[in-house]
Amino acid sequence: MSELLPLVDAHHHVWDLDRRPQPWLDEPGHEPIRRSFGVDDLRRAVTRPVAGRWLTSTVAVQCVASVPETTELLDLAGQDPLIGAVVGWADLTAPGIGEVLDELLSRPSGRYLRALRHVVQGEPDPEWLQQPAVERGLRAVQERDLGYDVLIRSHQFPQAIRLAQRFPDLPLVLDHAGKPPVAHPTLSDWVRTVHVLAGYPQVRCKVSGLITEADWGKWTVDDIRPVWDTLLTAFGPQRLMFGSDWPVCVLAGGWDRWAATVEELLDTCSAHEKQAILHDTASAFYRLADT
Repeated sequence: MSELLPLVDAHHHVWDLDRRPQPWLDEPGHEPIRRSFGVDDLRRAVTRPVAGRWLTSTVAVQCVASVPETTELLDLAGQDPLIGAVVGWADLTAPGIGEVLDELLSRPSGRYLRALRHVVQGEPDPEWLQQPAVERGLRAVQERDLGYDVLIRSHQFPQAIRLAQRFPDLPLVLDHAGKPPVAHPTLSDWVRTVHVLAGYPQVRCKVSGLITEADWGKWTVDDIRPVWDTLLTAFGPQRLMFGSDWPVCVLAGGWDRWAATVEELLDTCSAHEKQAILHDTASAFYRLADT
């Protein structure tokens, strides 16, 4: 019997609408995912491998600005062996952010907390990440050996670049490749700014969330390929990690279709490069072996 090759899904969500509302699901077009999703639903959704690899570990990521949601994700990770790490939320601007992080880390399941995230894409302030209170919070994150997931839209790259400049020792990962405008006729601005951000060695990038930036009903692999090629050139495979953005990806085809797309895009990569993108980069960033 051949050895099972591991696959890490570095970005997925779970939510229970009976327990915690998700207001963003009320937006038009989100009807297909306007229900609860759990880890067993993810298991049922994954019916194919990626480049011969079956899913062995995941990173569960926050959805709403809620410390209780983060504690629920941590407890879920402590109960379900598929989840190897959690990206949580805490108010970076709070004066007591350090105490909040210490309390989360001291929980029995606190060892699964590997990074924090805030939905910066929804912040109107073009310098939100440079607010003094936010930077104080980010220093507290760094002091506790945690990373930070950067969730921005393509027009917000300047503040992500300034973040990388000002925090050279804070591990950063760019969620969803900075949401490139796949459905629009030109990617030139995104290409330029993603190359600048990739110039900072502490930054990694998730190859995730791309199909929901494309035309949900009509996208093809060729629509994704220019983004993929840019990311390979900018970051190199050693700083890219596969993520599904499940169940949000259901809006544009689902886990299996995205997995098949990534497998096709990986066709020109070496075995070593596939190992990096599908396992090693995420495992190192989120310290999955520690759990």
